[in-house]
Amino acid sequence: MYLSIVFLPFFSSLISGFGGRWLGYYGSSLTSTFFVGLSFLLSCFVFFEVGLNQQVVYINLFTWFFSDYIFVCWDFLFDSVTSVMLIVVTSISFLVHMYSIDYMKSDPHFPRFCSFLSIFTFFMLLLVTSNNLVQLFLGWEGVGLASYLLVNFWFTRLSANKAAIKALIVNRVGDFGLLMTIFLLFFVFNSVDFDVIFSTVPFFTLYSFWILKFEISFLSVIGIFIVIGAVGKSAQLGLHTWLPDAMEGPTPVSALIHAATMVTAGVFLLVRFSPLIEFSPFTLFLLIILGSFTAFFAALVGSFQQDLKKVVAYSTCSQLGYMVFCCGLSCYNVSLFHLFNHAFFKALLFLGAGSVIHAISNEQDMRRMGGFRSFIPITYSVILIASLALVGFPFLSGFYSKDVILEIANVHRNPNLSSLNVISLVSWFGLLAVFFTAFYSTRIIFLTFINSTNTSKKLLLNVHEPSYFIILPLICLTLGTIFIGYLTKDFFIGLGTDFWNTSIFLSPITNFVIESEFLITKLKWLPFLFTIFGILLAFASNFFTFNFKKQFFTFNSFLFLLNKKWYFDLIYNRIFVFPLLSFGFFVSFKNLDRGFIEILGPKGTTSLVNKISIYLSNIQTGQIAHYIFYLMLALGSIIWFSTSNYIYYKNLNELFFIFFILVFYI
Repeated sequence: MYLSIVFLPFFSSLISGFGGRWLGYYGSSLTSTFFVGLSFLLSCFVFFEVGLNQQVVYINLFTWFFSDYIFVCWDFLFDSVTSVMLIVVTSISFLVHMYSIDYMKSDPHFPRFCSFLSIFTFFMLLLVTSNNLVQLFLGWEGVGLASYLLVNFWFTRLSANKAAIKALIVNRVGDFGLLMTIFLLFFVFNSVDFDVIFSTVPFFTLYSFWILKFEISFLSVIGIFIVIGAVGKSAQLGLHTWLPDAMEGPTPVSALIHAATMVTAGVFLLVRFSPLIEFSPFTLFLLIILGSFTAFFAALVGSFQQDLKKVVAYSTCSQLGYMVFCCGLSCYNVSLFHLFNHAFFKALLFLGAGSVIHAISNEQDMRRMGGFRSFIPITYSVILIASLALVGFPFLSGFYSKDVILEIANVHRNPNLSSLNVISLVSWFGLLAVFFTAFYSTRIIFLTFINSTNTSKKLLLNVHEPSYFIILPLICLTLGTIFIGYLTKDFFIGLGTDFWNTSIFLSPITNFVIESEFLITKLKWLPFLFTIFGILLAFASNFFTFNFKKQFFTFNSFLFLLNKKWYFDLIYNRIFVFPLLSFGFFVSFKNLDRGFIEILGPKGTTSLVNKISIYLSNIQTGQIAHYIFYLMLALGSIIWFSTSNYIYYKNLNELFFIFFILVFYI
């Protein structure tokens, strides 16, 4: 049963990919949806047996490879963290497969799309169930490859080509961090198995090395590389530029990437390595800074985007910042709880946005929408619920996890519990992110459904609700968005819960979740007040017109900066991309490939052969006297060499052999 969860999507990908020509649209959709749905059903049994009954399962298939000191097996680990991730990945993937049946029905390459979705699910399942670093890295690279294939699914579009290449290259930076982590851990622990590494980490807390008279902790270096890997996959500040551009793929792909796979892999990596990260205070500090800044930055930039899917993409980046921020606060169970809740309302938000885009002939600019509330009321309702969950409205799933993160940040501000003075600053960044999240979520509702329409009458009259294959996944996700946070809070972060057992690090000294329960009431109300202020500002900006005169030129320039995403792409192009392209063309291509190498290689050899052939053709005069002269010259040369002090031929046959060779050559 356990291995079937992982390999059923793989078999689905093979059947849809190689047999799609014969299966067709209906066969591919039925096969892929059935296999992934069966995987979800088995994941529910695993969640009951492993998560609720505390039965950790190890499966060792066979030896993968071994050489001297390294011994790697196909190992699978099913613990509490894995059981939660299995529910997230398989449930969202199943609903996305069902949603795609109608959304992609007019695409002639639908079997290929089903194959890519299934292989994406397989690699993510392989990643979360791995019990060693090498197997985890295989799944890590697999989801990167699958995301490239899916973002570039419509490969005839230049924008899709560029977005896929950009995502692949930017993620290579994070992959380098994880690869260095594997090398360093094997160098010290002589193993790549999680059990060996995590159980012996306390013995290496004083392990350090010197660089330029600076003593550096070994665990801090490993922690930095782990953070680099997580930043690349989870699109944190610095390596976030690929995430908005990845919206060029089909909308079901965006939902799968943002809710269950790819971007959640970075947070899962931090949670899985919590027993190691916890022994590096500098790594925790780095996670706090990166997570809080990313949450604030992405929420601020998303407030001034016009593309519906890009606004939702920046909201994903912001919510992932909360998860990373929470890992820096040593509350990995709360981070995973927010990941679990976020998967449902973010998938609902993306699939609801896809329903809107599908209804108005693939238009994504919110400025060309409006007035759709009466035309697609079901879609309006589900997007409204998803937006309220995103802003942390009380008693929806986002409220039970995001508010706890902010309360824990306020607990850390207590000097008796934390020595990090920076916590006060980053907690305000988290609150400001709440404000801007409420602003752009309300702005989506107004521009898409409530404001006067900017769409042509002909297009507006064709707007209608989608089929049941799209409505049914939206309803399932809506139920999860409303109830899943309330139903699972006590299991994940409740007082005295033993759900996580030893799968992640839980501080035995101070439980900040318990401390947050006794936080003063004024601080508990802060997130809700910031949410209300953000909603009121969105109301005001839609009901009233603001005319900024010349004295507000600076403010307008700041808004333009936000609309251009703080010029991160421009800066990276100027610093990295353009110099590398110039070096590749002028140095590598022009001087090396077409210059030095070509002169020494094919071009130089051809020129030399041509010159020799011209010289030899001039010798061929056609007169017998010249040929006799050359033959006698060759014979005299052979006799001279044979009678000299340098070469002595004992065998006369060798002399005649050389003579005939020279004659033939001439």
